[in-house]
Amino acid sequence: MFIEQAHKSQHDAWRYILGICVVFGGWQIIGALPLVAALIIKSDSLNVLAGGDMGMMAEILGTNYFLFLMLLTFAIGILCLFFWTKVIHKQPIKELTTSRKKVDWNRIRFAFITWMLISVAFLLLDVQMSPDDYQWNFKLEPFLVLAVIAIIMIPIQTSMEEYFMRGYMMQGLGVMAKNKWVPLVVTSTLFGLMHILNPEVGKLGYGIMVFYIGTGFFLGILTLMDEGLELALGFHAANNLTAALLVTADWTAFQTDSIYRDISEPVLGWDVFVPVLIIYPLLLFIFSKKYKWTDWKERLAGKVVAPVVASQETKSSSADSLIEHEYPKPDADGDR
Repeated sequence: MFIEQAHKSQHDAWRYILGICVVFGGWQIIGALPLVAALIIKSDSLNVLAGGDMGMMAEILGTNYFLFLMLLTFAIGILCLFFWTKVIHKQPIKELTTSRKKVDWNRIRFAFITWMLISVAFLLLDVQMSPDDYQWNFKLEPFLVLAVIAIIMIPIQTSMEEYFMRGYMMQGLGVMAKNKWVPLVVTSTLFGLMHILNPEVGKLGYGIMVFYIGTGFFLGILTLMDEGLELALGFHAANNLTAALLVTADWTAFQTDSIYRDISEPVLGWDVFVPVLIIYPLLLFIFSKKYKWTDWKERLAGKVVAPVVASQETKSSSADSLIEHEYPKPDADGDR
Protein backbone atom coordinates (compact mmCIF):
# COMPACT_ATOMS: atom_id res chain seq x y z
CA MET A 1 0.00 0.00 0.00
CA PHE A 2 1.29 3.45 -0.95
CA ILE A 3 0.82 5.33 2.33
CA GLU A 4 1.77 2.34 4.50
CA GLN A 5 5.20 2.27 2.86
CA ALA A 6 6.21 5.18 5.09
CA HIS A 7 6.29 2.70 7.99
CA LYS A 8 9.30 1.02 6.40
CA SER A 9 11.37 4.17 6.98
CA GLN A 10 11.92 6.71 9.76
CA HIS A 11 8.40 8.15 10.03
CA ASP A 12 8.33 10.16 13.27
CA ALA A 13 5.93 13.11 13.13
CA TRP A 14 8.71 15.63 13.82
CA ARG A 15 10.59 14.49 10.72
CA TYR A 16 7.58 15.30 8.52
CA ILE A 17 6.72 18.58 10.24
CA LEU A 18 10.31 19.82 10.07
CA GLY A 19 10.69 18.38 6.57
CA ILE A 20 7.72 20.34 5.23
CA CYS A 21 9.23 23.55 6.63
CA VAL A 22 12.72 22.81 5.28
CA VAL A 23 11.53 21.79 1.81
CA PHE A 24 9.12 24.73 1.55
CA GLY A 25 11.90 27.11 2.60
CA GLY A 26 14.33 25.61 0.10
CA TRP A 27 11.73 25.82 -2.64
CA GLN A 28 10.26 29.27 -2.00
CA ILE A 29 13.25 31.12 -0.48
CA ILE A 30 16.52 29.58 -1.66
CA GLY A 31 14.96 28.57 -4.98
CA ALA A 32 13.71 32.11 -5.59
CA LEU A 33 17.09 33.79 -5.09
CA PRO A 34 18.19 33.52 -8.77
CA LEU A 35 14.88 35.03 -9.91
CA VAL A 36 15.05 37.84 -7.36
CA ALA A 37 18.67 38.60 -8.23
CA ALA A 38 17.91 38.70 -11.96
CA LEU A 39 14.96 41.06 -11.43
CA ILE A 40 16.99 43.40 -9.23
CA ILE A 41 19.87 43.49 -11.73
CA LYS A 42 17.57 44.08 -14.70
CA SER A 43 15.23 46.60 -13.10
CA ASP A 44 17.74 48.15 -10.69
CA SER A 45 14.92 48.34 -8.14
CA LEU A 46 13.08 46.27 -5.56
CA ASN A 47 9.74 47.82 -6.52
CA VAL A 48 9.06 45.16 -9.16
CA LEU A 49 9.00 42.50 -6.42
CA ALA A 50 6.50 44.34 -4.23
CA GLY A 51 3.59 44.06 -6.64
CA GLY A 52 4.17 40.43 -7.56
CA ASP A 53 3.05 41.22 -11.14
CA MET A 54 4.17 38.22 -13.21
CA GLY A 55 3.41 40.03 -16.45
CA MET A 56 5.76 42.86 -15.50
CA MET A 57 8.45 40.41 -14.40
CA ALA A 58 8.18 38.54 -17.70
CA GLU A 59 8.44 41.84 -19.58
CA ILE A 60 11.57 42.85 -17.67
CA LEU A 61 13.41 39.53 -18.04
CA GLY A 62 11.88 38.23 -21.25
CA THR A 63 9.23 35.53 -21.19
CA ASN A 64 11.52 32.56 -21.68
CA TYR A 65 14.17 33.67 -19.18
CA PHE A 66 11.49 34.46 -16.62
CA LEU A 67 9.85 31.07 -17.16
CA PHE A 68 13.18 29.30 -16.69
CA LEU A 69 13.97 31.11 -13.44
CA MET A 70 10.45 30.56 -12.12
CA LEU A 71 10.66 26.84 -12.86
CA LEU A 72 14.16 26.68 -11.38
CA THR A 73 12.63 27.23 -7.94
CA PHE A 74 10.85 23.87 -8.30
CA ALA A 75 14.08 22.12 -9.36
CA ILE A 76 15.77 23.34 -6.18
CA GLY A 77 12.69 22.37 -4.19
CA ILE A 78 12.64 18.77 -5.45
CA LEU A 79 16.36 18.40 -4.71
CA CYS A 80 15.69 19.53 -1.13
CA LEU A 81 12.79 17.07 -0.87
CA PHE A 82 14.77 14.11 -2.18
CA PHE A 83 17.74 14.95 0.06
CA TRP A 84 15.51 15.17 3.16
CA THR A 85 13.70 11.96 2.28
CA LYS A 86 16.91 9.99 1.73
CA VAL A 87 18.95 11.37 4.63
CA ILE A 88 16.40 12.08 7.36
CA HIS A 89 13.70 9.49 6.62
CA LYS A 90 16.08 6.86 5.18
CA GLN A 91 13.42 6.26 2.54
CA PRO A 92 14.19 5.24 -1.06
CA ILE A 93 12.70 7.59 -3.65
CA LYS A 94 10.97 4.59 -5.22
CA GLU A 95 8.87 4.14 -2.06
CA LEU A 96 7.90 7.82 -2.24
CA THR A 97 6.78 7.18 -5.82
CA THR A 98 4.92 3.90 -5.93
CA SER A 99 3.95 0.76 -4.05
CA ARG A 100 4.92 -1.36 -7.05
CA LYS A 101 8.25 -3.18 -7.26
CA LYS A 102 9.46 -0.49 -9.67
CA VAL A 103 8.13 2.73 -11.15
CA ASP A 104 5.61 1.99 -13.90
CA TRP A 105 6.63 4.31 -16.74
CA ASN A 106 3.82 2.98 -18.91
CA ARG A 107 1.31 4.45 -16.46
CA ILE A 108 3.05 7.83 -16.62
CA ARG A 109 3.03 7.75 -20.43
CA PHE A 110 -0.60 6.67 -20.64
CA ALA A 111 -1.84 9.46 -18.36
CA PHE A 112 0.38 12.01 -20.12
CA ILE A 113 -0.74 11.11 -23.65
CA THR A 114 -4.41 10.79 -22.67
CA TRP A 115 -4.60 14.24 -21.07
CA MET A 116 -2.42 15.88 -23.71
CA LEU A 117 -4.74 14.69 -26.50
CA ILE A 118 -7.82 15.82 -24.59
CA SER A 119 -6.27 19.25 -23.86
CA VAL A 120 -5.26 19.80 -27.49
CA ALA A 121 -8.71 18.72 -28.68
CA PHE A 122 -10.49 21.11 -26.32
CA LEU A 123 -8.25 24.02 -27.32
CA LEU A 124 -8.72 23.44 -31.05
CA LEU A 125 -12.47 23.12 -30.54
CA ASP A 126 -12.57 26.39 -28.61
CA VAL A 127 -10.48 28.15 -31.27
CA GLN A 128 -12.98 26.98 -33.93
CA MET A 129 -15.99 28.02 -31.87
CA SER A 130 -14.59 31.36 -30.65
CA PRO A 131 -11.91 32.47 -33.14
CA ASP A 132 -12.12 36.11 -32.03
CA ASP A 133 -10.90 35.11 -28.57
CA TYR A 134 -7.53 33.89 -29.87
CA GLN A 135 -4.60 35.52 -31.57
CA TRP A 136 -1.96 33.60 -33.54
CA ASN A 137 1.22 34.12 -31.53
CA PHE A 138 3.67 31.68 -33.10
CA LYS A 139 7.26 32.87 -33.68
CA LEU A 140 9.65 30.07 -34.52
CA GLU A 141 12.82 31.07 -32.65
CA PRO A 142 11.29 32.05 -29.29
CA PHE A 143 8.92 29.09 -29.51
CA LEU A 144 11.79 26.65 -29.96
CA VAL A 145 13.55 28.13 -26.93
CA LEU A 146 10.28 27.86 -25.00
CA ALA A 147 9.87 24.23 -26.09
CA VAL A 148 13.32 23.28 -24.81
CA ILE A 149 12.77 25.02 -21.47
CA ALA A 150 9.24 23.64 -21.06
CA ILE A 151 10.04 20.03 -22.01
CA ILE A 152 12.94 19.93 -19.55
CA MET A 153 11.70 22.08 -16.68
CA ILE A 154 7.92 21.69 -16.53
CA PRO A 155 8.01 17.95 -15.72
CA ILE A 156 10.38 18.88 -12.87
CA GLN A 157 7.93 21.52 -11.67
CA THR A 158 4.92 19.22 -11.74
CA SER A 159 6.90 16.35 -10.22
CA MET A 160 7.94 18.60 -7.34
CA GLU A 161 4.30 19.39 -6.60
CA GLU A 162 3.27 15.74 -6.84
CA TYR A 163 6.12 14.37 -4.73
CA PHE A 164 5.65 17.09 -2.12
CA MET A 165 1.85 17.09 -1.87
CA ARG A 166 0.70 13.60 -2.85
CA GLY A 167 3.90 11.79 -1.99
CA TYR A 168 5.62 13.24 1.07
CA MET A 169 2.71 15.03 2.73
CA MET A 170 0.17 12.31 1.96
CA GLN A 171 2.35 9.60 3.46
CA GLY A 172 3.25 11.73 6.47
CA LEU A 173 -0.34 12.73 7.22
CA GLY A 174 -1.48 9.16 6.63
CA VAL A 175 0.82 7.61 9.21
CA MET A 176 0.00 10.38 11.71
CA ALA A 177 -3.79 10.33 11.21
CA LYS A 178 -3.82 6.54 10.73
CA ASN A 179 -6.36 6.86 7.92
CA LYS A 180 -6.49 7.83 4.25
CA TRP A 181 -9.28 10.38 4.07
CA VAL A 182 -7.44 12.99 6.16
CA PRO A 183 -4.39 13.14 3.85
CA LEU A 184 -6.71 13.15 0.81
CA VAL A 185 -8.73 16.10 2.06
CA VAL A 186 -5.82 18.08 3.48
CA THR A 187 -3.43 17.71 0.55
CA SER A 188 -6.17 18.39 -2.01
CA THR A 189 -7.27 21.55 -0.23
CA LEU A 190 -3.68 22.74 0.26
CA PHE A 191 -2.96 22.08 -3.40
CA GLY A 192 -5.82 24.40 -4.33
CA LEU A 193 -4.84 27.06 -1.80
CA MET A 194 -1.26 26.95 -3.08
CA HIS A 195 -2.60 28.59 -6.27
CA ILE A 196 -4.54 31.32 -4.51
CA LEU A 197 -1.94 33.98 -5.37
CA ASN A 198 -2.02 33.10 -9.09
CA PRO A 199 -3.09 36.02 -11.30
CA GLU A 200 -6.03 33.92 -12.54
CA VAL A 201 -7.62 34.22 -9.10
CA GLY A 202 -7.30 38.00 -9.21
CA LYS A 203 -9.02 38.09 -12.61
CA LEU A 204 -11.71 35.44 -12.17
CA GLY A 205 -12.32 35.61 -8.43
CA TYR A 206 -12.29 32.89 -5.79
CA GLY A 207 -14.75 30.78 -7.76
CA ILE A 208 -11.82 29.41 -9.74
CA MET A 209 -10.63 27.74 -6.53
CA VAL A 210 -13.28 25.09 -7.31
CA PHE A 211 -11.08 24.09 -10.25
CA TYR A 212 -7.81 24.11 -8.31
CA ILE A 213 -9.15 22.23 -5.28
CA GLY A 214 -11.14 19.89 -7.52
CA THR A 215 -7.96 19.11 -9.47
CA GLY A 216 -6.23 18.42 -6.16
CA PHE A 217 -8.92 15.90 -5.22
CA PHE A 218 -8.73 14.29 -8.66
CA LEU A 219 -4.95 13.83 -8.37
CA GLY A 220 -5.28 12.60 -4.79
CA ILE A 221 -7.88 10.00 -5.79
CA LEU A 222 -5.62 8.88 -8.65
CA THR A 223 -2.76 8.38 -6.21
CA LEU A 224 -4.73 6.45 -3.59
CA MET A 225 -6.71 4.28 -5.98
CA ASP A 226 -3.66 3.40 -8.08
CA GLU A 227 -1.33 3.04 -5.05
CA GLY A 228 1.30 5.32 -6.57
CA LEU A 229 2.12 8.68 -8.12
CA GLU A 230 2.58 7.52 -11.72
CA LEU A 231 -0.81 8.56 -13.13
CA ALA A 232 -0.75 11.89 -11.27
CA LEU A 233 2.79 12.59 -12.52
CA GLY A 234 1.79 11.96 -16.13
CA PHE A 235 -1.45 13.94 -15.98
CA HIS A 236 0.07 16.97 -14.23
CA ALA A 237 3.02 17.17 -16.62
CA ALA A 238 0.72 17.02 -19.66
CA ASN A 239 -1.59 19.67 -18.20
CA ASN A 240 1.13 22.26 -17.55
CA LEU A 241 3.18 21.47 -20.64
CA THR A 242 0.28 21.90 -23.05
CA ALA A 243 -0.77 25.08 -21.23
CA ALA A 244 2.71 26.56 -21.62
CA LEU A 245 3.17 25.59 -25.26
CA LEU A 246 -0.30 26.09 -26.68
CA VAL A 247 -1.91 29.18 -25.18
CA THR A 248 -1.01 32.09 -22.95
CA ALA A 249 -2.75 35.25 -21.75
CA ASP A 250 -1.75 38.44 -20.01
CA TRP A 251 -3.55 37.35 -16.83
CA THR A 252 -2.23 33.78 -16.41
CA ALA A 253 0.65 32.43 -14.31
CA PHE A 254 2.47 31.11 -17.39
CA GLN A 255 3.63 34.02 -19.55
CA THR A 256 5.08 32.28 -22.61
CA ASP A 257 5.78 32.60 -26.33
CA SER A 258 3.08 30.02 -27.00
CA ILE A 259 1.28 29.23 -30.25
CA TYR A 260 -1.90 31.12 -29.32
CA ARG A 261 -2.64 34.10 -27.11
CA ASP A 262 -6.03 34.30 -25.42
CA ILE A 263 -7.20 37.90 -25.88
CA SER A 264 -10.73 37.43 -24.55
CA GLU A 265 -12.02 39.17 -21.45
CA PRO A 266 -11.66 36.59 -18.66
CA VAL A 267 -14.90 35.44 -17.06
CA LEU A 268 -15.69 32.62 -14.66
CA GLY A 269 -17.57 30.22 -16.93
CA TRP A 270 -18.26 26.61 -17.83
CA ASP A 271 -14.60 25.92 -18.60
CA VAL A 272 -13.84 26.11 -14.87
CA PHE A 273 -16.51 23.66 -13.73
CA VAL A 274 -16.74 21.16 -16.61
CA PRO A 275 -13.35 19.53 -15.86
CA VAL A 276 -14.21 19.01 -12.19
CA LEU A 277 -17.80 17.88 -12.65
CA ILE A 278 -17.59 15.93 -15.93
CA ILE A 279 -14.11 15.32 -17.34
CA TYR A 280 -12.33 14.21 -14.16
CA PRO A 281 -15.04 11.68 -13.24
CA LEU A 282 -14.87 10.27 -16.79
CA LEU A 283 -11.09 9.98 -16.54
CA LEU A 284 -11.39 8.19 -13.20
CA PHE A 285 -13.82 5.77 -14.85
CA ILE A 286 -11.38 5.13 -17.73
CA PHE A 287 -8.42 4.61 -15.39
CA SER A 288 -10.47 2.37 -13.09
CA LYS A 289 -11.42 0.09 -15.98
CA LYS A 290 -7.91 -0.02 -17.43
CA TYR A 291 -6.19 -0.74 -14.12
CA LYS A 292 -9.05 -2.74 -12.55
CA TRP A 293 -9.49 -0.65 -9.41
CA THR A 294 -11.70 -2.12 -6.70
CA ASP A 295 -12.62 -1.41 -3.07
CA TRP A 296 -12.89 2.36 -3.48
CA LYS A 297 -14.06 2.94 0.09
CA GLU A 298 -11.07 1.17 1.64
CA ARG A 299 -8.53 2.79 -0.65
CA LEU A 300 -9.87 6.32 -0.18
CA ALA A 301 -11.02 6.27 3.44
CA GLY A 302 -9.62 3.14 5.04
CA LYS A 303 -7.25 2.87 7.97
CA VAL A 304 -3.48 3.15 7.66
CA VAL A 305 -2.09 0.30 9.71
CA ALA A 306 1.58 -0.39 10.34
CA PRO A 307 2.62 -3.75 8.89
CA VAL A 308 3.10 -6.44 11.50
CA VAL A 309 6.76 -7.44 11.68
CA ALA A 310 7.63 -10.53 13.64
CA SER A 311 10.07 -9.86 16.48
CA GLN A 312 13.42 -11.65 16.71
CA GLU A 313 12.19 -13.66 19.71
CA THR A 314 9.14 -14.83 17.75
CA LYS A 315 11.34 -15.80 14.83
CA SER A 316 13.69 -17.70 17.16
CA SER A 317 10.80 -19.52 18.82
CA SER A 318 9.41 -20.47 15.42
CA ALA A 319 12.81 -21.77 14.35
CA ASP A 320 13.19 -23.80 17.57
CA SER A 321 9.75 -25.31 17.09
CA LEU A 322 10.63 -26.29 13.55
CA ILE A 323 13.88 -27.96 14.70
CA GLU A 324 12.07 -29.86 17.45
CA HIS A 325 9.45 -30.98 14.97
CA GLU A 326 12.05 -32.25 12.54
CA TYR A 327 14.44 -33.60 15.17
CA PRO A 328 12.62 -34.49 18.43
CA LYS A 329 14.66 -34.28 21.61
CA PRO A 330 15.92 -37.65 22.93
CA ASP A 331 14.06 -39.12 25.86
CA ALA A 332 15.72 -39.99 29.19
CA ASP A 333 17.08 -43.29 27.79
CA GLY A 334 18.59 -41.58 24.81
CA ASP A 335 15.98 -43.04 22.38
CA ARG A 336 14.34 -40.79 19.81
